[in-house]
Amino acid sequence: MRRLHIEVPVTRAGAMARLTAWLALLVTLLAVVLVRDQRAEAGPALVALSTGPLLALAAVVLAGFALLRVWREGAQGLGGAIAGLVVASLVLAYPAFAAIRGLRLPALTDVSTDTDNPPAFSRSRAAFAARAGRYPPDPGATVRARQRAAYPQVAPLTLDIGADEAFELARKAAVNSKWQIVEAIRPGGRVGNGRIEAVARGLVLNLADDVTVRVRPRADGARIDVRSASRIGPRDLGANADRIRAYLDEVTKLAIAVK
Repeated sequence: MRRLHIEVPVTRAGAMARLTAWLALLVTLLAVVLVRDQRAEAGPALVALSTGPLLALAAVVLAGFALLRVWREGAQGLGGAIAGLVVASLVLAYPAFAAIRGLRLPALTDVSTDTDNPPAFSRSRAAFAARAGRYPPDPGATVRARQRAAYPQVAPLTLDIGADEAFELARKAAVNSKWQIVEAIRPGGRVGNGRIEAVARGLVLNLADDVTVRVRPRADGARIDVRSASRIGPRDLGANADRIRAYLDEVTKLAIAVK
């Protein structure tokens, strides 16, 4: 008696989904290392970084096709499809989070605690060199109005201490925030305001943004204003506002500790 041989269909899409997803993860990790390297040019490095999510999307499509064949035909390849989806999800998690947050926030790249008279960035040779020859332009009244609507809590910090003491707290907070301080000019002189010029870097991609802090003497103490501007992209995804809030919170903690 001859044994009946039943051939079970196998979908190659499952294995391809798993392979593509792992490739996407590898490319993403290598691209993140490249982007974080300060010696690399940010533009090409970010282009390389975008390849990872694109490969992950391809893995999701392949996994979907494989799951469809498994469901309709009972084909083998379920494990590869699920593995592809899981790994691709790891690659796509942060880009998806950033995209969703970006859709909720206005298109801003420059945020200031003083929207009427934002602190001006330094035009010194050292500051220009630290900013790679860039001078962040003022975005204008319309954009500042969008900022006020989106971030009403981004406001100046007023301290009931002298301007010199407030400046020291502002400088220490910049150091604690791991900013690269380019200039630190004490209050006094012709203008009377103190200024801290710095370069801040993002936690994940280590991309450089420009920050300036103004310490203005007042009759009842000192007022601290902060302006943070992104160098790359049409949207900051809330990074500048987050940076300003975290910095002023650090200044406040230092001021409380002094008292």
